[in-house]
Amino acid sequence: MPDIIAETDRLVLRTIDENDVHKHDRLLNSPAIMAHIGGVMERHEIEARHAKGMALYAREGFSFLFLIEKATGEMVGYCGIKKVDNPLAGNQGDHEIGWKVREDRWRMGYAEEAMRAVLNWAFGRIGAPYVVALTSRANVGSWKLMQKLGMVRRKDLDFDDPDYRDKDNPTIQYSLSKEQWENSQ
Repeated sequence: MPDIIAETDRLVLRTIDENDVHKHDRLLNSPAIMAHIGGVMERHEIEARHAKGMALYAREGFSFLFLIEKATGEMVGYCGIKKVDNPLAGNQGDHEIGWKVREDRWRMGYAEEAMRAVLNWAFGRIGAPYVVALTSRANVGSWKLMQKLGMVRRKDLDFDDPDYRDKDNPTIQYSLSKEQWENSQ
């Protein structure tokens, strides 16, 4: 049974379980959603990501979550916290936040609403001193949300990832400290 981690005005943020692979594949694995984050995944890759996330939650008490729209009960996105695990990143092990939202719910403010709840979780119950977010310069919507959340561009953490297309390199990072977050609230 999934745990509810947070609620916002319009969303419930809950843990992922083994029954969620089909929903993830059907609703969040489109070419448009996955355009800047490695492309459409095979089902086995989603299964592996879910297993890794569930293990992280069991071990560390945080992971990625599904966003459930209160008005409909439908899954509308995916967001949360993990550890930076890209071997090319110079800051492996940092708390990394991220998100994706269904195409039919884009531009409704769900990503920002969910990420504000995730940041409260990160700096509250999780006790992270700071968080980072990774994206590409081409993913304008992503880094604009990072800025809107008060995150600061960290050019010193950029790296090239040969697994991504040229237009999605370098991987760029933004960071936000607990103090910066608290001062902005």
